[in-house]
Amino acid sequence: MKILSADDSGMIRRVIKSTVESMGHELLEARDGQEALEVLEARGRDIGLILLDWNMPRLDGLSLLKKIQVDSRLNTIPVIMVTTEVERNKVVEAIKAGAKNYVMKPFSQADLVSKINETLGMG
Repeated sequence: MKILSADDSGMIRRVIKSTVESMGHELLEARDGQEALEVLEARGRDIGLILLDWNMPRLDGLSLLKKIQVDSRLNTIPVIMVTTEVERNKVVEAIKAGAKNYVMKPFSQADLVSKINETLGMG
């Protein structure tokens, strides 16, 4: 499966890439929400999961999530928010906007694997 990670931190994308590839999946990467939107427009049919940072330049994660949810070509792709936003109201806002799950940074590889499997109905 192809998984898209949208995060402005190269270090976080490397950790996510290592985790996703250890699970046997392929990772597509975007440095911000605008780049993620471009990847989704070009390859959305191939993507089975989106890992989405909240705070990014050009287009933040919540705004991108809202765009995904109103696009019938993309709104069936599950989204996990992967972010430092820890306030309960932010988590609720993301879930209401369509996020299927939420991972707080910093996270362990085991935490991410668990959230991915849970979101995909595999555990």
